[in-house]
Amino acid sequence: MSEEKTEEKPESPADDLVTTQHSITVKGRELNYTATTGRIVLKEEVMKDGVFEGHKPKAEVFVTTYTLDGADPLKRPVTFAFNGGPGSASVWLHMGLLGPRRVLSGDVGNLTAPPYGIADNEESLLAESDLVFIDPVSTGFSRAAQGEKPGSYHGYQPDIESIAEIIRLWTARNGRWMSPKFLCGESYGTLRAAGLAEHLQKKHGMYLNGLMLISSVLDFATLEFNEGHDLAYTLFLPTYAAIANYHGLHGDRPLKEVLAEAEEFAVRDYPYALARGNRLTDVERAATIEKLARLTGLSEEYVDAVDLRIEHIRFFTELLRRDRKTVGRIDARFTGWDTDYGREGISADPSIDAILGPYSAVLNHYLHAELGYSSDLPYEVLARVIENWSYKEFEGRHVTTAGKLSAAMRANPHLKVHVAFGWFDGATPYFAAEHLIAHLQIPKELTANIESAYYPAGHMMYVHEPSRIQQSEDLAAFVRNSSNT
Repeated sequence: MSEEKTEEKPESPADDLVTTQHSITVKGRELNYTATTGRIVLKEEVMKDGVFEGHKPKAEVFVTTYTLDGADPLKRPVTFAFNGGPGSASVWLHMGLLGPRRVLSGDVGNLTAPPYGIADNEESLLAESDLVFIDPVSTGFSRAAQGEKPGSYHGYQPDIESIAEIIRLWTARNGRWMSPKFLCGESYGTLRAAGLAEHLQKKHGMYLNGLMLISSVLDFATLEFNEGHDLAYTLFLPTYAAIANYHGLHGDRPLKEVLAEAEEFAVRDYPYALARGNRLTDVERAATIEKLARLTGLSEEYVDAVDLRIEHIRFFTELLRRDRKTVGRIDARFTGWDTDYGREGISADPSIDAILGPYSAVLNHYLHAELGYSSDLPYEVLARVIENWSYKEFEGRHVTTAGKLSAAMRANPHLKVHVAFGWFDGATPYFAAEHLIAHLQIPKELTANIESAYYPAGHMMYVHEPSRIQQSEDLAAFVRNSSNT
């Protein structure tokens, strides 16, 4: 008689959080804090034929949190932070700017050699706020649960919903509903933060004190170089001018003087010239070519050849072609080499090449050696999900969360917004973000809730040491002034 075989059900995943105690001195003040890191199981309420069947594990989301020991939870702020991509883990904000430990990567012309370094971050935002770093599904150690499809999270709306659920869970489990709450996002993380602010209000009644938008992009229309759409060409121009100035192509002209000229041209004569098309007179076209060439550092022949429209990847390839160098997109202060110098686009971003190694090495060391968390999974610093990222919610229109940020601010007039810009950021140019902010659908009195900060660096401006120190002070002041306690 044969034995009846029963199918074993997979073991339900569980949170695997690890807690350790630490101390750091910030501006002469000793901070004792608790670090907690690991994966939180994200569950979904399952209904079948109108019958509740329980909570089904859908994903395991990796988080790292820092809480100040002995603080009053009613007064102690908490900041939820994430990077962008989409597909980037939170390692950059975590280990570059906000957290209590930081990467020593060096900077342009003085990069740290492997195996790199780690040090206390004496400017950590932990002095003002508890910190929760979130790695979206498929980044870091975050993964879909067994039997689930990772692609289910690779899109605008599911990304918003999953991050919002982690924020709700952490807030409820730690008794922090009455704490001042902030979101800090970088790059695509700013688009996510704006969407989250509105979603958290509507879905959970969770109203925030502030948003920190670093290297902001809230509307893809300001960045996309599409046929018949000339807005991005004008909004990138001041950044091109800043980059040309950094690389010595304006002689000894001060940066601010160059930017003032570029901004005026970008909002007046340049849009006019592009809109005129072949109706532009020969004299007007020649004047436009001369001005663009002088501001961008490109040749008049090149500007004429591209019909006055300078696409950003082509710019990074062309600017220093004569010197057989390429320019970084993420941070145009960095230069690099390519396979040949007849290319139309750079084969790699020298600024990413410069910092990926240090941040990957230090983060993996830090989690294991100092926070006591181990995993056989690879920590995905930059997961390749962007190509298949879904924006189906925006079908037939451009991707934007400007309206959601506006709605959140109108509903919560106490919501403050801090926007950080890098002059040499070729991925999310400052003038494009300024344009977006100027067109938010908010009453005039709420514009005072928005503050801006500018740094002589790139997308991750904290790679530049003076910018890191200043930005840390700026964010600390923003949290203090917006906490309402």
